[in-house]
This record gives sequence, structure tokens and C-alpha cells, in this order.
Amino acid sequence: MNVLRELIVKSEELESLLSPVIASIGLELLGLEYVPHRNNALLRIYIDAIERIVTIEDCEAASREISATMDVHDPITSRYTLEVSSPGLDRPLFKPAHFARFVGEPAKLTVHVPVNTRRRFQGPIKQVEGNTIVIEQDGVDVSIQHDNIEKARLVPVFPEPNDGRAKPKPKGDQALQSPKSPKKPKAS
Repeated sequence: MNVLRELIVKSEELESLLSPVIASIGLELLGLEYVPHRNNALLRIYIDAIERIVTIEDCEAASREISATMDVHDPITSRYTLEVSSPGLDRPLFKPAHFARFVGEPAKLTVHVPVNTRRRFQGPIKQVEGNTIVIEQDGVDVSIQHDNIEKARLVPVFPEPNDGRAKPKPKGDQALQSPKSPKKPKAS
């Protein structure tokens, strides 16, 4: 079995084990990232709450429950670091349903096998059809199979600076001169 396939199988095993544990405390397992390493693996769990935001207390509760379950079942035999996180503004997208929820929103993603000679894409999510994600890249719709996606995240959009906010005050000599005041004629 190749390394990528082993990683997928281990991630699916962990998700099957931990999803009901997280659901039991009223949260959803959005997805996980498992990064094996000889000395210290990393298990990053993303949780979500339905109809509210995830709090630090939610992350703490999930971490306690996950740790207890991991201690009993021991699915990772080496040392590992557990991180529990909310999705954040640059929310990771793990499943086709996650992409479908954010159609029209900008996302960036990396694929395992190049599509049209590219491995990285960034643009609005156009549509989701089964396991096919369509993203607009440079004005062209690109279809990508979900199982080819290595990593995907939303791209937060922030308002332009000074949108709806007070303009900065002028500094130095500019503060003394008002561009709206008429110039007085010079006396001869």
C-alpha cells in the first residue's frame, strides 16, 4: 500500500473513531489532519458547532474527550501532538458538502495530481456535482475530483481599508491647509 493510501486509511479510521465522541458533546467533527512523523506525529482536529460559533471551552471539552478516547483505543502508537481548533475565517474544506455550502465564496486548494498542468488553484467555488468541485481559475471553470484534493480552504475577504470608517487626519503642513478654503488674493 502506498504512503498516500495509508494516510487516507488512517485518517478515515481516526474520523470514524472520533466523530461520535465529538457529536456526544454537541459538536461536529468538521475534519482532521493527520501528519505522521517518526518522532512526533500531529493530529489536528477541526470542530464546528451548528448555529453558533465555536468557543475555547468547546475546544477544551473536545480535547478532553478526544484524549480519553485516544488513550483507550490507541490508534496512533507513536508520540503525537493533539490540536483541537475551530474552523476560523480561512475554514478548511474537507468534504464535497463543505464546498457546496460555500458556493460563490473564494477558495484556494492544492491537488495531488496536476489538473491542466496546475497543482494550486484559487478562485470562487462555482458548483459541486457529486464528487466534482468546479472552481473558477483566471476566468475559466476547472473541474476537480474531490479525491484529488490534497488541501482546501476558504479565502477570507476583508473590506477595503477605510470602507465606512473615518478618513485619516492629515499630518504636518497638510493639517494647516484646508483644500476646501478659498485662497485669498495677494495685496499689491
